[in-house]
Amino acid sequence: MGLNEWAYSISESLLSGPLPRRWAHSLGVAKRARSLSPILGDDAELLEAAAVLHDIGYSPSIAATGFHPLDGARFLRDQEGADERVVRLVAHHSCALLEAEERGIRRELESEFELERPGLVDALLFCDMTTTPDGTNTTPAERLDEIVQRYGTDTIVGRFIQRAAPEIYAAAGRVEDRLAKAATEDQPM
Repeated sequence: MGLNEWAYSISESLLSGPLPRRWAHSLGVAKRARSLSPILGDDAELLEAAAVLHDIGYSPSIAATGFHPLDGARFLRDQEGADERVVRLVAHHSCALLEAEERGIRRELESEFELERPGLVDALLFCDMTTTPDGTNTTPAERLDEIVQRYGTDTIVGRFIQRAAPEIYAAAGRVEDRLAKAATEDQPM
């Protein structure tokens, strides 16, 4: 079984039944990841696997700490023996260190899981923050507004996402710049 076949199977088994909307979001994030293949080279499959797995920590069957990046990464590492780079991407997706800080567990996340290379971290953040909860494309601004409205401004998630907004916009800009550059390089002269 290939990496992506395995990743989709695990994600579906954990999310599709108990959390169908989260499963739809994960499928949308993975679709977005596939669209970035022109700028990912050999890491395209890796990013797609991390994208479809990024929210498995929400699954009631594996949620332990209540912090889904940590719960998902631990499950992938400890129960599935997953590729270390996929695990690191899941652990650190979408500015997870800032949310971990809000929860008082930043040191735990940092010490347990190293960061993946910045270009891939940006790419997964872009995919997550340009995909609605229902799996359709959106803009980072619309996605941030939706998250704040859903959770509230004074909640852990609301505070974290507002703090993360500048980095989310910056990462999205870097990915969009890479896509634009790749598109112009592919144009015939």
